[in-house]
Amino acid sequence: MGKMKFKTETKRLLDLMINSIYTNKEIFLRELISNASDAIDKYHFLSLTNSDLAQTDYEINISIDEKNRTLTIKDNGIGMTYDELNNNLGTIAKSGSADFMQAMNDQTNADKIDIIGQFGVGFYSAFMVSKKIVVLTKSPFSDKGYKFVSKGEDSYEVNEYEKSDHGTEIILHLRENPVSEEKAELENFADNFNEFLEEYTIKSLVKKYSDYVRYPITMLISKQVPIINELGEEDKEKTETKFELETLNSMIPIWKKLKSEVKEEDINSFYKSKFYDYQDPFSYLHIHVEGSITYNSLVFIPQKPPHDLYSEKFEKGLQLYVKGVFIMDKCKDLLPDYLRFVKGLVDSADLSLNISREILQQTHQLEKISVNIEKKVISELEKMLKNDWEKYLEFFKNYGVNLKYGVYDKYGEKKEMLQDLLVYETINGDSYITLKEYVEKMLESQEVIYYASGKTKEAILAMPQMDLVKKQGFDVLILKDEIDEFVFNIISSYQDKKLKSVNQGDLDLLSKEEKEKIEELKKEKQSLLEKLKELLKDDVSDVILSNRLTDSPVCLVSGEGVSFEMEKILSQMPNGKDNVKASKVLEINPNHQLFNVFESLYANNDESLADYATLLYDQALLMEGFTIKDPVSFSKKMCELMIKSNK
Repeated sequence: MGKMKFKTETKRLLDLMINSIYTNKEIFLRELISNASDAIDKYHFLSLTNSDLAQTDYEINISIDEKNRTLTIKDNGIGMTYDELNNNLGTIAKSGSADFMQAMNDQTNADKIDIIGQFGVGFYSAFMVSKKIVVLTKSPFSDKGYKFVSKGEDSYEVNEYEKSDHGTEIILHLRENPVSEEKAELENFADNFNEFLEEYTIKSLVKKYSDYVRYPITMLISKQVPIINELGEEDKEKTETKFELETLNSMIPIWKKLKSEVKEEDINSFYKSKFYDYQDPFSYLHIHVEGSITYNSLVFIPQKPPHDLYSEKFEKGLQLYVKGVFIMDKCKDLLPDYLRFVKGLVDSADLSLNISREILQQTHQLEKISVNIEKKVISELEKMLKNDWEKYLEFFKNYGVNLKYGVYDKYGEKKEMLQDLLVYETINGDSYITLKEYVEKMLESQEVIYYASGKTKEAILAMPQMDLVKKQGFDVLILKDEIDEFVFNIISSYQDKKLKSVNQGDLDLLSKEEKEKIEELKKEKQSLLEKLKELLKDDVSDVILSNRLTDSPVCLVSGEGVSFEMEKILSQMPNGKDNVKASKVLEINPNHQLFNVFESLYANNDESLADYATLLYDQALLMEGFTIKDPVSFSKKMCELMIKSNK
């Protein structure tokens, strides 16, 4: 009894506990409430088999004394004997909860108790805000109560204390603010200990961290009520302060209730209040998993993407609870990047936390949960696509680009899982279709899946590269998002059908006779083509006769690899000028009258051939959506050509 020294390891760790392990001072209240809940759990569990322990109305009570600058947390749980007091509070990292669970492991009904705390260090977090801590405790297995007093230095005192009821009462004597409140507010001073004497702050912290502790957390709350005069009437101009005992926590988490017990309006209301949205969720999943790792989860797809969803400042992740106690607001490891728009929470009893409960110790546990949640979300989207097409289209218009990113990310690691969720407009249809539907509707003569990139359907239909494809009656997928071509490059083929851009490479749509005719023309006009290639050597990699044009005189296509759309996107990135460029191939329609003009100019050694070649190239650039290098020169040459043609 009396004054005692902390054990050697405790002395070394005490300063570290107070100043380094916890990053947020307000965490202390979560820790003390969790410890109180543990104590009640232990008492209740033992009372089931011990008739000497009377069951009671369990409660955790918080009280504020502004005058004496104390904050008190009281429970009617198991309390501590003299030895337990010294073992649990005299040694850091000695966990009464852990010992209790170990003792229960040998019993068949061990799964009936759920202990929140796993570390004995939580108590010491209170020294972050306290200059002195007094603990009054009594165990039902002891005739005496005890008083523990410590200033968080190198010693503590334990003395007998007259206490009639079992349980523990922790009285925190809060530190003084190092500066005046006014100065603290002006300087945004972090160590404002006075806030822990405010009802609003305590209520907010309980709601934030301990809302789903299973026992009621109560506190007397001050309220202004009208004064009743002698006639028994309310005086609306005069009020008095009265205190009412309020329960601050919800106790039973909505996600732990059976799905059959929860109405959709309850889920919607929970979502809006929890995640600060004024709209009901677009869709949600209520998940309960038991197995190697057990957890409950509620995940939501919002009606609309947040305005900053694609900004660098946006933080993805689900809220993390361990046994109903809030641990982390944005646990990014619970969601893959492409599902960053998903909101929600996960509550598990199986996660291992570090000493401050602020960092998870074993990330493989999170990986299992993350993979399972991802599969559940994808499965829900597949059902939506199959059973509610209009709703899925609404989803895809808001979040389709995220699924595309998921296909492209990590070199297509998840393309098999996600590619059937992609939908696109086509030139022959009025709505969106999946890749599967496209293949089902392909003509017998069609061997590949065609796609084209552009801002609008009209723009794509007007592209010269579309001439022969339209003539054949083939449908073409319309790619409007910047990421689309990268995605299709990753997918490469679908159901053994190669994905092919109408803007790139040989479309191979001509008959054998037509191909032979083009080959003969190439040989016949080889010198003209080489001359044009020489004149445009700084701009194109080749000049060839086109096998895709029917009406248009000319077009630009890219070689294998980087497409024009990719080049445009890459050029917008930092240091874009250094990015790889698409190789440009100029294709000329040999059946167009303009080709006859080039033949004539070349045959007559006309010096204007170079100007015509440049004009032809600039025309192809404009049709492809590129900016021409010298608009003034282009305009001048056009004027000269018009004047010359009218002479």
